[in-house]
Amino acid sequence: MNPVIHFELPYLDRARAARFYAEAFGWQTQMLGEEMGHYLLLTTATSDAQPGAPAGSINGGMFPQAKEGPPQAPSIVIGVEALEAARSRVIQAGGELLGEAMDIPGVGRYANFKDSEGNRVGLLQPLPGSSC
Repeated sequence: MNPVIHFELPYLDRARAARFYAEAFGWQTQMLGEEMGHYLLLTTATSDAQPGAPAGSINGGMFPQAKEGPPQAPSIVIGVEALEAARSRVIQAGGELLGEAMDIPGVGRYANFKDSEGNRVGLLQPLPGSSC
């Protein structure tokens, strides 16, 4: 098995993107220099996974490609303890909520947002004891 170990999102304004993820989710950011292509490092966790979560891996899934409508793009899902609080932080940090939150039976409560750079990102508040 080959687990996902990194994710990448494009940005339009590096400082704005760094500020957004720091404010909305408490992530650590590091702006690298020209020699590293002005890359923005995002540290989402500084220790191993929480109890019940798979250590050292990121789970994912696939959805059917729509035959009509706007192009679809890769996305990530961020695990949060309290979905509504996270949605409020997204707005305060300059993001935009996309639709309503919904329950995923046996998994948790899920919602989408657009970050400060226009990327679609998911939020998931897992059910207590779930392995998400």
